[in-house]
Formats: sequence, C-alpha cells, structure tokens
Amino acid sequence: MARTPRARPAKTGAGVSPLRRLLVTLVSAVVTFTLVLALAGLWALWMYQGPGPSAEGDSTTVMLRRGAGLPEIASSLESAGVISSAPIFLAAAQATGAARSLKAGEYEFPSRRPMSGVLDDIRAGRVVRHFVTIPEGVTSEMVVEILAANPLLSGVAPSPPEGALLPETYQIERGEDRAAVLQRMMDAHDEVLALLWSKRQPGLPVNSPQEAVILASVVEKETALGSERPQVASVFVNRLRRGMRLESDPTIIYGLTKGRPLGRGIRLSELNRQTPYNTYMIDGLPPTPICNPGRAALAAVLDPPESDYLFFVADGSGGHAFAATYDEHRRNVERWRRIERARAQPAETAPDAPVDAPLTAEP
Repeated sequence: MARTPRARPAKTGAGVSPLRRLLVTLVSAVVTFTLVLALAGLWALWMYQGPGPSAEGDSTTVMLRRGAGLPEIASSLESAGVISSAPIFLAAAQATGAARSLKAGEYEFPSRRPMSGVLDDIRAGRVVRHFVTIPEGVTSEMVVEILAANPLLSGVAPSPPEGALLPETYQIERGEDRAAVLQRMMDAHDEVLALLWSKRQPGLPVNSPQEAVILASVVEKETALGSERPQVASVFVNRLRRGMRLESDPTIIYGLTKGRPLGRGIRLSELNRQTPYNTYMIDGLPPTPICNPGRAALAAVLDPPESDYLFFVADGSGGHAFAATYDEHRRNVERWRRIERARAQPAETAPDAPVDAPLTAEP
C-alpha cells in the first residue's frame, strides 16, 4: 500500500540567512534615519522660517556689541527671546554666508519676527537710529550740556574751544562715548571750514579761517532768519573794510554771560562797559567766536553779497531793515521805536534801565 507523503514544516526565522537579516535591519535603519532627518529638517526649517518667540511687548531691543563673534550674537539673541534656537541660527548664518557680514549695533525686533528676518536685519545692518541735534548759534559749553543730558551716551565730553563745532544733526549709537561724538562735530567743522575757506571771495577783511569763524559767529547771533545771513554778513564786511566798529549787541552779551541769554534788554551801563567782547568799545573782531556758527553763516561770511549796507535794525516782523546811510538808518530806528511803543507802555529810562542797543553809532 502506498504511503501518504508527510507535510513539510514551514520555515521559520531561524532559517533566514544572517545576510538577509542584516540587509533588512540596514534598510529599516536607513528609512528610520531618513524619516528622522526629514522631520528634523522640516522642524529646523519651521524654526528658521516660521514665527519667532513672542516678545513681552511689541518688540525686543538687543544690543550687539562691536567685535562680537557669531556664537555670542546667537547666544545674545536667544537669551533676549528673539530666537528660539542659537544652534539653528548659527547653522543658518553659516549656510547662507551671512556669518561673514553681521553688523554690530542696536536692533529692535518685532514680536514673532521669524529667525530668517532677524538674520536678514543683522546682515543688512538695520540698526535703531538715534540722533542728537545741535542748534546753530549755541556755545560750546551748551553743546557739552546737550550731550551730557542725552541718556544714550556714555563718558564725559571735554570742553572744546568756542566755535570749534559744526551745528548739525548727528546720528549716535547707544553707549557711544560723548567725547567721540564731540570729536565728530569738530571734524565736521574743520572739513566744512576748509572747503569754504578754499573757495572764499578775494579781498575779504578776514585773514585766517579762525577770523572767519569769529565773524560768522557774530552773524549767526544777529539774525534768526537764514535768508538774512548774507545781508548781515555784508554789513559787517563793509564796516570792517571801512574801519568801523561792528557794534553788535550779541558780542556785549557774550562778554557778560558767555552767551547765556540775558532774559532782558541790554542796560546802558552794560553797553558802556569795557570788555574784550564789547564791539561798541573795541576795534575789529572780538578775540574769539561768540558761538558755534552753522554752515550757512560761514558761507555768508566767506562769500558775502555785494552791497552798500552799513546798518541794520529790527523791523518788527522778525527780520531787519538794512540801510546804506546813517540818515536812512535813523529813520529805520525811529520806525522800530514806534513799533516798540505800540507794543508796550513806555518805561522811564534810567542809567541802568533795560534799553535796546541797535547799531546807531554814527561812523
């Protein structure tokens, strides 16, 4: 009788070759690693391109010091809560080439600013801009006080010579040294003065750049109207050429207060007081500038318009009436006196009562 064949037992894992098991393990590991790597890449991309951390307010300000390396910058941003991951910032900066061009300074980042935007801002140097304005006609002592009162600056500014600064608006950085800001103002003054002096009108009655600054400082203090500076400069140039005294009220005030406002009119006793700056009493220019003149006043003195003017007095409109003759000037003065009388009750003028002191002295 024929035998029925026995069913063979199914092969188990014990029968799988070691090489096959190794290949399966390697493929599984590669797939897992690739998946993890992809997820990590997507996470890093989201961290880089997605919204950043929320600021406590609308924005976060960070100061990146000059000379800071990439790790310090990344750490500062993470500590301030601007970015979520310093390592990702480091990697992104190196991968994009931004690591070689990050700029120091003060930055203000809006809340939720993406890391890509933060990196772009620092690469482009979009720093917070602060400014300090030095008005035309202030004294050097007043400039030092303006800098001392600015809380963004550090250090102590020395007292520069009168007239050595250029009044303008200057950009400053948080923590910048006051002496350095002051030096920039002096450098700007020297540069502008050198340029204007090189193009000066021939035959002027000023023999040096310093004399030009002195005369420009007087012009600066005589009028608040920029359009009048050339005419005022022509008056003083004409007077110097004729050997006439300047007879400028602001020079008297500087001799009394070093340029601080009197808060009242000049007194008759002050008008007659002998000081090195009283141009009613001295010939020629005062010994130093009486303020820091601006670019326009310097330009007016070094290239004044041709005129016959020798006198000027307030005209009641904020400007001045100019005259070539003393008789014409006296009429302008009387007109101004009538305006004064119409504005206020006339006061008895005693020797020390406040009086105006226009250019009324006859040559």
